Amino acid sequence: MSKAPKTKIAKVAGHLVGKKSITSWKAIELYQATRLADIIFTLKRQGWGISTTMRYEADGTRYAVYRLISYPKQGDSCAI
Repeated sequence: MSKAPKTKIAKVAGHLVGKKSITSWKAIELYQATRLADIIFTLKRQGWGISTTMRYEADGTRYAVYRLISYPKQGDSCAI
């Protein structure tokens, strides 16, 4: 029996647990996840504590850095 592929939400959640932060560009590069803000919104609804910090480049470009604060315990129904 083959194992079901991980969803992009699960991939981003795993990244946050392992690396503690992620940006849209990193999510695109690693997981082809082009809608990171929606994934973060979904995780927050499921009980994940994630902070958002806006960063600004010298050329005026801005982007969000999402940082893991807390996540649901393994047995919780909202854990990925």
